[in-house]
Amino acid sequence: MYKDIGDILIVDDDKRMRVLLHTILSSDGYLVRQASCGFEALRLIHAQLPGLVVLDINMADMDGITVLKNIRSFSDMPVIMVTARNNTEDKMQLLDLGADDYVSKPFVTGELLARIRAVLRRTNTKKQPSELSIYDDGYLKVLFDTREVFAAGNQKMLTKLEFDLLHELVSDTNKVHEYDLLIEIFWGKEHIGAKDALQHVINSLRKKVEPDTQHPRYIINIPGVGYRYYPHVG
Repeated sequence: MYKDIGDILIVDDDKRMRVLLHTILSSDGYLVRQASCGFEALRLIHAQLPGLVVLDINMADMDGITVLKNIRSFSDMPVIMVTARNNTEDKMQLLDLGADDYVSKPFVTGELLARIRAVLRRTNTKKQPSELSIYDDGYLKVLFDTREVFAAGNQKMLTKLEFDLLHELVSDTNKVHEYDLLIEIFWGKEHIGAKDALQHVINSLRKKVEPDTQHPRYIINIPGVGYRYYPHVG
């Protein structure tokens, strides 16, 4: 069923949680593997490159944030963080560090599966051949194949989520990308109307590509509708 994206690796030092997640995911048709600590997870990831990692934050030997940073040093594979933290700032930090999404404990099975499907759908879509191999308007340059971004000639280091969102915006600069459509693409239609994560990623993206974040020139909010990227002129 999910041969194109490989298997899912569960990383958690709580055996009961690993068994629960294994049951949920395998029942939904996924091939599931498990790691009981961060070191084991990194060994398995380097050896077999799973299609997606479900990664707990609070682990004794190596916390999930350290594992995430390590993964992002060599791969953009999808990672969903499982966290007991309910603070919005903590959750947004996970996105800044390169997580594709997060799920809060205790989670509802349907929510977890919906977030996994949304991340995998987005990942598979970005793997498809693009009509554009490069976007260049004289100020912003995006190399889609190598996932490199330059603003005013300076290379910008974007997280996977930031790059995918920028890709979506510059792939069609003639339209306004509606809030709900972007949320559905990146987080699943079950989360339509919840704009916190979208706004956070947009703000982070602006800090990296806008010359003046207080007065955005390129990534523009159309109130009540969505976001549009305006190409550089002159």
